[in-house]
Amino acid sequence: MRLFGRGERGTKLYYATDVHGSERTWKKFLNAAKFYGADALVMGGDVMGKLAIPIIREAGGRYRATIHGRVERVDSADGVALLSGRIGDLGFYDVVMDDDEYRATQADPDAVERLFIRLATERLARWIDLAETRLAGTGIKVYATGGNDDVTEVMATMDRTDTQSFVACEDRAVPLDDEHVMISMPYVNPTPWRTPREAEEPEIAARIARVADGFGDHRKVIFNFHAPPKDSTLDTCPMLDASTEPPRQVVRGGQPVLYGAGSTAIRESIERYQPMLGLHGHIHESQAAARLGRTVCINPGSEYGEGILRGCLITIADGKVTSYQMTAG
Repeated sequence: MRLFGRGERGTKLYYATDVHGSERTWKKFLNAAKFYGADALVMGGDVMGKLAIPIIREAGGRYRATIHGRVERVDSADGVALLSGRIGDLGFYDVVMDDDEYRATQADPDAVERLFIRLATERLARWIDLAETRLAGTGIKVYATGGNDDVTEVMATMDRTDTQSFVACEDRAVPLDDEHVMISMPYVNPTPWRTPREAEEPEIAARIARVADGFGDHRKVIFNFHAPPKDSTLDTCPMLDASTEPPRQVVRGGQPVLYGAGSTAIRESIERYQPMLGLHGHIHESQAAARLGRTVCINPGSEYGEGILRGCLITIADGKVTSYQMTAG
């Protein structure tokens, strides 16, 4: 722990989540430690992007890419680099290919999946390397887990033995300082989107118990669980009709129906164990903080698509949350 502000002792955490592949947002996250004076950075999951966009090489040295339904063309290597940068900041992956290669890949779902996994793995590896470079010699570490949109095969990239500043946290307990420990769990309750890492509530409860039951006292334990607790204000979002493709908002009386989409198992685990702090994400539009008994639960929200880093600066000391402040920038 270090001394800060008016002689009070404690550890400052900067927590963010749901960056979904955005290069700009990840770089801001790494810079947040210095900017906010944090002792540690915590990433709450959904680090992968959702889409790969081909930059197609045309005759005459021109290139085209379709971004948000709009075809854009460039005619130089510098133009391709700028296009690639824009795609990365939006959270998408890009790959340059000829028309013939594009058509052949598009016609083969397995080839599309292999390409996506490769691009996601390469970006995550670069992000870890960037964390190592930027935080070298500072003593600040990044503690990271995945979320429901993250593929386990890609998240395995986090489990490296050569890192000093990057710590993989999925499904395990890791110390954050001399007295506080964090447990991380990436799975969420079922969603209309059928994402890679969803589980029924009993399985989520079992996953939590496998790690959390190892502590007799949870007063100095942090739960970094991607899904928020059910009906906690951290999980309020529009209800979707899962029978349509894609899922469609449920509207009644001309107004979208809102509900709590969080996990009952996660809420029950918080109420049972009463950790000092719950860190959550998943529901981007539901930035909030709430108490469940003695536990302070936080969801900073996400605006990764706009390149905005939403987060929360949290001070912990002696098993208590002494302050927290939502941030955006």
